[in-house]
Amino acid sequence: MRFAISDEKEIIMSKKDLKYFMRPTEPEIITAPGPDSFKDSEGKTIDFEIKVLTQSSITKINDRYKRRIMATDKKGNPLINGNTLVFREEDDRARAVRHLIVEALQYPNLNDPELMKHYNCVDVTDMPLLVFSKPDEYAHVVNIVLSALGMTGVNEDNAEVEEAKNS
Repeated sequence: MRFAISDEKEIIMSKKDLKYFMRPTEPEIITAPGPDSFKDSEGKTIDFEIKVLTQSSITKINDRYKRRIMATDKKGNPLINGNTLVFREEDDRARAVRHLIVEALQYPNLNDPELMKHYNCVDVTDMPLLVFSKPDEYAHVVNIVLSALGMTGVNEDNAEVEEAKNS
């Protein structure tokens, strides 16, 4: 923040203009190359269209995959602290990442009913694993989508990668 000091030693803030915070409300769509295994009729790698999700959307998706579970000891007995039952929070990070992929990808639209019918799929979070069934394809899609969303520092679950490899 810039401050101007007048002769009388008063601190006066510089002119405030809120127009700098008025961003376009339309989501940004970026293009990124798909995996090499997806080519068009001319043999060129197909470009994906990725919608840059807002932080609010990303948070809502991540929150959908968090659960509060009663904490238990090794014997399965509930843990109690004082007179209060102890809970632990568990999140399904792998499923959240797949949901982010579905929401962000505009082309291909993994939420398309015809595509879902083709793969005999009813849960959209399974679509990335079905459409990008090879480990290198799936890893590529995860990397380009998370990069587009500014989440390159996010470490996806190793279990998710193993699940993709075993599919």
